[in-house]
Amino acid sequence: MELRHLRYFVAVAEEGSLLTAAERRLHTSQPSLSRQIRDLETEVGVKLLERQSRGVTLTAAGKVFLDHARLALLQVEAAAEGARRAERPEKQSFTIGFLAGQEVVWLPHALRIIREEAPEVEIILSSQSSPDLALALMRGKLDVAFLRPETQSVGVSFKFLAKEPLIAVLPADHRLTSRKKIRPQDLARETYVSSARISPVLQSVIQDYASNVGITLKAEYEGEGLPSAMSLVVSTGGITLIPLYAQNMLTPNVVARALEGVPPTIDLTLGYNDSNSSPLLRRFLSRSDELVANVQNQSIIRYAEIP
Repeated sequence: MELRHLRYFVAVAEEGSLLTAAERRLHTSQPSLSRQIRDLETEVGVKLLERQSRGVTLTAAGKVFLDHARLALLQVEAAAEGARRAERPEKQSFTIGFLAGQEVVWLPHALRIIREEAPEVEIILSSQSSPDLALALMRGKLDVAFLRPETQSVGVSFKFLAKEPLIAVLPADHRLTSRKKIRPQDLARETYVSSARISPVLQSVIQDYASNVGITLKAEYEGEGLPSAMSLVVSTGGITLIPLYAQNMLTPNVVARALEGVPPTIDLTLGYNDSNSSPLLRRFLSRSDELVANVQNQSIIRYAEIP
């Protein structure tokens, strides 16, 4: 079995079509790709795909194999990245990933710790969505990231930092801005804008909250992320729920309000690849409690108290 077999299989599984995978992803002919997949199934000893008139679907064995194939390809990519880094020790760097907007809160304190531990290291910053940060950690592209505890992040560990309360965001001229806190039943009566389309962890927290308080939040509009959700809030007159840190990103035409009662919270963590042997990473992780204390003491953001 060769790596190309795994790449071919993953492409076909994700596209749901041999023809589409061949033309758009792999730039090969469909008959050649079909032979490669049949060779793979012969070597594995089980059927991985069901061929249908309108494409292909994964068998039960194929679903299991897909997870392992993706992991194997990620590990190969991480190994190659690690080797490239080892070949250029004179350019020692430390790459930090952030959820967009979290830099305002955490970066100054993280930089101070890193500078104390390794004054000469080159620091590289990257802002992405939480799922993309987790993928970059799996691929060895980041040393550490401030992100959500994403599921199915094989080979990545998460060190808890803080619980972030969710807040409501609504247009500045909305009738509910006269209230200091928004009641759950008020949310249920308004146009709901989802800010969690590309954030499964946030989506899960919001769904659990709605279930616990006995309301239904069915998104009439969905933003790709926080900026697009803010735009939809303004244009539709709706309301969205976002983590507290994102109040740093609010525009003048929207306002934030706390939720009445016990607000839902979402975990913020430090993520890192278990196979990353960087001494600086280990020293940085060992000072995470200090990092949290500094943020709690100096930031205008007030995170939820941990019981």
